[in-house]
This record gives sequence, C-alpha cells and structure tokens, in this order.
Amino acid sequence: METEPLTESFITDHDVYLFKEGNHFRLYDKLGAHLAVVDGKTGVHFAVWAPNAKSVSVVGNFNQWQRHTHPLKRRLDSSGIWEGFIPGLARGEVYKYFIVSNARNYQVEKSDPFAFYNEVAPHFGSIVWDHDYEWKDTQWMKERHRQNSLEAPMSIYELHMASWKRVVEENLRPLTYREMAAQLPDYLEYMGYTHVEFCPVMEHPFDGSWGYQTLGYFSPTSRFGTPQDFMYLVDCLHQRGIGVILDWVPSHFPTDEHGLVYFDGTHLYEHADTRKGYHPDWKSAIFNYGRNEVREFLISSAMIWMDKYHADGLRVDGVASMLYLDYSRGNAWVPNEYGGRENLEAIFFLRRLNEMIYGNFPDTQMIAEESTAWGGVSRPTFVGGLGFGMKWNMGWMHDTLVYMCKDPIYRKYHHNDLTFSFLYAFSENFLLSLSHDEVTHGKGALAGKMPGDQWQKLANLRLLFGYMFAHPGKKLHFMGSEFAQWAEWRYEHSIEWHLLQYAPHQGIQQWVKDLNRFYRQEPALYERDFSPEGFEYVDFSDYNNSIISFIRKSADGKSRILAVCNFTPQTLKNYSIGVPQAGHWLEVLNSDAKPYGGSGQGNGGGVDAQKKPMHGKPFSLPLTIPPLGVLFLKGPAVPDPDPAQALQLLQEPVKEDPDAGHGV
Repeated sequence: METEPLTESFITDHDVYLFKEGNHFRLYDKLGAHLAVVDGKTGVHFAVWAPNAKSVSVVGNFNQWQRHTHPLKRRLDSSGIWEGFIPGLARGEVYKYFIVSNARNYQVEKSDPFAFYNEVAPHFGSIVWDHDYEWKDTQWMKERHRQNSLEAPMSIYELHMASWKRVVEENLRPLTYREMAAQLPDYLEYMGYTHVEFCPVMEHPFDGSWGYQTLGYFSPTSRFGTPQDFMYLVDCLHQRGIGVILDWVPSHFPTDEHGLVYFDGTHLYEHADTRKGYHPDWKSAIFNYGRNEVREFLISSAMIWMDKYHADGLRVDGVASMLYLDYSRGNAWVPNEYGGRENLEAIFFLRRLNEMIYGNFPDTQMIAEESTAWGGVSRPTFVGGLGFGMKWNMGWMHDTLVYMCKDPIYRKYHHNDLTFSFLYAFSENFLLSLSHDEVTHGKGALAGKMPGDQWQKLANLRLLFGYMFAHPGKKLHFMGSEFAQWAEWRYEHSIEWHLLQYAPHQGIQQWVKDLNRFYRQEPALYERDFSPEGFEYVDFSDYNNSIISFIRKSADGKSRILAVCNFTPQTLKNYSIGVPQAGHWLEVLNSDAKPYGGSGQGNGGGVDAQKKPMHGKPFSLPLTIPPLGVLFLKGPAVPDPDPAQALQLLQEPVKEDPDAGHGV
C-alpha cells in the first residue's frame, strides 16, 4: 500500500485559480482527507497547504507511523498544495502529516488543519471521516428565515457542553451529544427559549479554555461523540423549533506544536511580526488576515458549520481584539499604512466573512462579541459597516451590573448607569447578554452579585431579568442563571440543578419561564428591537425613587406594553405613570408575585387610566409599585386612527395635573 500517482486530480484547475486569488470558501470540499475512488480503488485523498515544506508525508497506524513511506506530491501550480491518494484506507483511520521544512530542516508531526474528526485530547491525531447523515429538520430549514429574523423573538440559552449536566453514576462524566439530545430540547422547550448558543464545540486541546482556544476549525470535539452525533443533536433541536448558534473563534489560536502554529516551518497561519501575530492576554497566536489563504481557511471554517451542521448562526468571539492593532499592547504595536490603530486587514476579513455567510445562508445570523464603541458593527458592508447581523451590548451589560450590584440606598446617585444605554440603544442591532464571562474568574454568580439578604438578592435578580426583557434588544442567559445558581460557574462541574428542590429557586425559574412565554407572545417586545419607532419614553427622571418607565410598541403600533421598574425595596402606593391612551391597562406580569418568591404587591387585574395628564401623556395610571420589582402592563388595543379626532388631539395642548405627583 503506497501513495499512488493521481491520474486525475481531485483538486481542479478552477479550485487552484480561486484558491490563489483568495476566493475559495469551501476548501473543506478539497483540502484535508476525503474518501475517494481512484482508478477503481477505494481509499483516501489527502491534500494540505504547506508552501514552504521540503516534503510532506502521511503517517498513521496503517504504516506503523513510518515517516517517509507515504509521501505526498507537491502540485506544480505554485499553490503550495501537496496531495496524494492512498488506497485501502477507510473511514476511522488515524493519521497525521509529517512535514520537513525548507526552513532550517525543521521537522514536525501535525494534525490536519481541515480534519473533520480528531482523537480525544490529549491525543492529537486526525481521523478520516465524512459528513454522511440523513437530516430530518426539513421543516425548520424551510421556515427558519422567520425564526432567525431580526424582527423575531430571540431568547438565547448559552450553554457549555461539558458542564451543563453530568452523569452521576459514571464518575460525573459529561453528557454525550446524543444524551444531550434526549434532554436539552425538552428543557429549552419547557423554559421557552428560542435558541441555544453553544460555547465552542470546535476541537480544542485544553478543557480549561472552554473551547475558546480552537485548533480543529472543521471538527466538532470528539469529547462527546462523532460529527454525526453532533448533527443528531442539532437535528433534534431543530425538530423542536429551537435554533442553534455556535461560538466561533477567528481571533486567535493556541500555539500547541501539533496545531497551526509554524505549520510548515514558517509563520504560515499566524502573522510573522509578533506585534501583530501574538496575543499577550491569551498567550496565543493571531491569524495573518492579510493572507488570502488564511482568510479562505477561516471563512471556509465558518461556512462548514452552516453547510454541513445546519447552524443558524455564529457568535464571533473577540472581534474587538481583531479591530485594533494596539489592543492590550501598550506601546508595542505597529500602526497601519495610514498611521492609525485600525487593523485594516482584519476589517477586510470580517466584511468578506459576513458577505459570504449572508450571501450563501441568508436565513442565518452573524453576531459580534465586540466591546468597544466601533461604529457600524451591525451595519451592511455597502454602507461601510462590518456586516454583522447583531452585536453583543457589552456596555449595557457592564453598566447594568455595576448599578445592580450597588446597595439600593446608593442607586439614586448612579441613575445614569441605568439609563445611559437607552441613548444608544438603536445605534446597532444589539443583543443583551448575561453570559459566561459575567460568572467566572472570581466575579461570582449573578444571584451572588446582588445586594441584600437572600430575599433581596433574588428579588434583584428577578428585577434584572425583567428589566432585560423589557429593554430593546435580543436576550441571552448563561446556564444556571435561570434558576439563580449561587456558585460561580466552573467548567469541571455541573451547574447546581439540586437547587431546584427549593421554592425560591423554583420561583426564579418560573419567572424566567413566564418571561420567555410573555416575550414570545407580545410582538411589542421584539418586532422593533432595533428601531426607535418601537420605543417610547415615559419617565426616566425619578432618580430619588430609582424608578424608570417606558413603553414598547408593536410594528403596527396597535399593541403597547408599559414597563415600570423599581430598583429600591420600598413599596409605592398611588404612584402616577403617564400613558398615551385611555382604557384598562392589564397587569400581565409582576416579578413580585408570590409564585416567583415575591411579597405579592401589585395591581391585581390591572388599572383604568385616569384623565390626569402625566409625563407628557394625556392619561395616567395610579399604580402600586412593588419593592425591587418590575411590572408589565398591556394597554388596550390601539384603534385605527380617526383623521378628524387625530387633528383635534394635535390642536389640544397637553396639560399636566399639578396635583398628580409620583405618589407616596
């Protein structure tokens, strides 16, 4: 069994033409290991990009890991691609590339950058595999343009695969993909989440990186099963109407010798200048975004998760670190050709990435984890934006948690921390995230961050979640927060499911469940998330009572939801809130209701609007505002306008009742 000469190349001249010009974005169809039939013989075609190699051989169990018995042949087209066909090999064969470099005769065994499957860490052999799978999510794929639309409700459950649940009877091992498929869809459907977001499932060498130090850009980690097992998990989620978003890391990669770093004895994937090619925070290598082949590698990686694994979106990690040449570098950075700190090559890559994903998969979403004030992250590339569909609202997360962590007695002095996000709420398509980053590295769990005794901590948490669902923007919760986990998240342990035996934690879970249900039922809370036409201020000025109130409106303007948030532990009676229309305003959700663990303060079936102008509105509601609580009140349906009446209202100035105060 020897490497055989190819009578007809698996890689066509057109493939090479696209590859060399930087426009081949399905490289996974050509590079890597592919089952094939050549001259009537079954076997595997291998192809790898290593332009500075002196020789490349395939090693594995099939040749007792002898390094020179199965050499690949360099193509004569200056592409830098080596290829060859080895008959007799089949799916499941473990292999590596043995590379001898032209640079100082450097020799190394490497994993296949395009492998579809890998050995379980700490082993790093690649495995010959395929993507054969019979999908049963046809209905979802046909209709997902609606579920993934920017006008659709999106409540995301962020999950770390190894620590969601563990098998107690088997030494607390993580669930497999198929075991998770038997439990996760039921739970997400029960809780009312629309999507699940997995921390990176791409193969990675170190568990403690949580997947964010990726090396297998084309392979789901083998820790939990085969690629088909992961497909089955996605398939089951889709069949239950739940979208799947994958975290994806094109910002850096680990420097393990078997990986991408110094691949052919030169800086092939990483930038050669360490001021641009090394990340000081993460001790990892940074891709050379100025190289055609590297951009193709990364965009092909993004494409395969949409193409072969039916992902509904990618959350792109570390975008801020890609955009700025001086990110975490002090004075050790190189300006761009115009003297600025913007990484022009990375910007070009991100725009090209989003153009290709949306061009090929318009019913998916690309989401940026970007923490700065960079403009136009979620704006189209043709108007100068980066082309993402959404951006994580890191400013909202930071300011809100800073505010919520303060004792309520001091909150009135920090009212701007609470209200500032509304000033820029529609400058991007924002996703509000309370993610894994907020509950690790000594930051503590969300419930533990809240001030006060246990009752107040959980009331604050209910208030935080209610305020989040009222605020414009899509939503994301990290696992465990939905039932008020007390312990900081640790990747080696399951989240604290045992807490659900206690009523206070059952109450938090029920509150999140009801929030999800209400959110999905009310178009006013999601249809105009990214448009100021869907939002109406009522009162943000009552800093003394730490109360804010605002209205969310549906696209047709006929449905209105009033949200009133009280960030102090005092109950206020007859507190007047201005509203734009008469009639009965129904109290539809109250975080202080007793089933959630609250004190039961509220407004029963709702309140009739009084003809007492307040807050610039012609009517007002005399409300009981519960302690550390949020109220959702649904206004009467807005009738189609009567032109004559509308003209009369415009001509009548609104006069506020001088006796209508905030209440006592």
